[in-house]
Amino acid sequence: MSTRDYYDVLGVSRTATEIEIKSAYRKLALKFHPDRNPGDKAAEESFKEAAEAYAVLCDTEKRGLYDRFGHQGVRGAAGGAGFDPSVFNEFGDFSDILGSMFGFGGGRRRGGPQRGADLRYDLEISFEEAAKGTETTIQIPRQETCDACTGSGAAPGTTPTTCPQCRGQGQVRFQQGFFTVARTCPQCQGTGKIISKPCTSCRGAGRLAKEKKLTVKIPAGIATGQQLRLQNEGEAGVAGGPTGHLYVVVHVQEHEFFRRDGMNLFCEIPVNFTTLALGGEIQVRTLDGHENVKVPEGTQTGTTLRVRGKGMPDVNGRGRGDLFATVQIQTPKKLTKEQRHLIEQLAKVLPTEKFEPRAHDEAHDERNLFDRVKDMFG
Repeated sequence: MSTRDYYDVLGVSRTATEIEIKSAYRKLALKFHPDRNPGDKAAEESFKEAAEAYAVLCDTEKRGLYDRFGHQGVRGAAGGAGFDPSVFNEFGDFSDILGSMFGFGGGRRRGGPQRGADLRYDLEISFEEAAKGTETTIQIPRQETCDACTGSGAAPGTTPTTCPQCRGQGQVRFQQGFFTVARTCPQCQGTGKIISKPCTSCRGAGRLAKEKKLTVKIPAGIATGQQLRLQNEGEAGVAGGPTGHLYVVVHVQEHEFFRRDGMNLFCEIPVNFTTLALGGEIQVRTLDGHENVKVPEGTQTGTTLRVRGKGMPDVNGRGRGDLFATVQIQTPKKLTKEQRHLIEQLAKVLPTEKFEPRAHDEAHDERNLFDRVKDMFG
């Protein structure tokens, strides 16, 4: 029985909660377990000491006796060997905690059915394909079940036999100190089966690397980053396990004219001064062609016109967004004599331009047209 203070052994205070005690013991158990420190007597003793301390402090009654009378109060309760196997019940299945690190416990054997791996494919499509939907063919490299042996790994006409050393469990057990430790069976490598005559096609693996062509349907309205799941199109499972899935991650190319925000589209339209001043109709490019849009008389450059239902479709088929067209005055670079004369005459009758100074607003300058339109119609 340890003579060190149990609280010092676990590295906790005397007011430590049950959760803190459990956490401290878990860390020490992982650190000093004999399977992780083979042949290290000091580590084995530290492991036993921690188990002994936890056996007392995890029990309310034992802890009360220990706090009042010290080691003398729990000398019989802690057990002659200083270890109480019941402490592991506090963690449920202790093999779940240490099994993956040390290979022991009652976990699933390696040779059992295992689900095939999920696969990822990055697919780039055009803006128009995202808007209208499309269907494309992709080619996926993956592991598939061997046709020759149907996944058994054994040559046709033969079957795997149960491993005589582990009796099909995939693990062999032996006693180490006060623990029963399980290791991967060295004869069958954890499969639980012995293949005396491996399949010549897959060399006993049960799977082969192949390439598969798949047709993928892309729904209209899909956006960059969204993904499609193709069930059971991943890699084949092992030992009869289910097939994994294929995830197609979509990347949509930028458009030369439209900018997208969710289901809405934004664009800029050059318009003659006369159209803005007198009003009229302009043609606005849409995903479906062109749309005639009325421009009210006296419209200012930078004004945004809303064209309902001409944005991107909802990927789930629930309607479409809107198109926001911002009109920008178009100044001709070259004028004929007649055009220049008419504009000069107009300039004479227009009011004199006056500019009122205003405070400089850097935040306002930094906001681009796209953001302002979103605020207006948000």
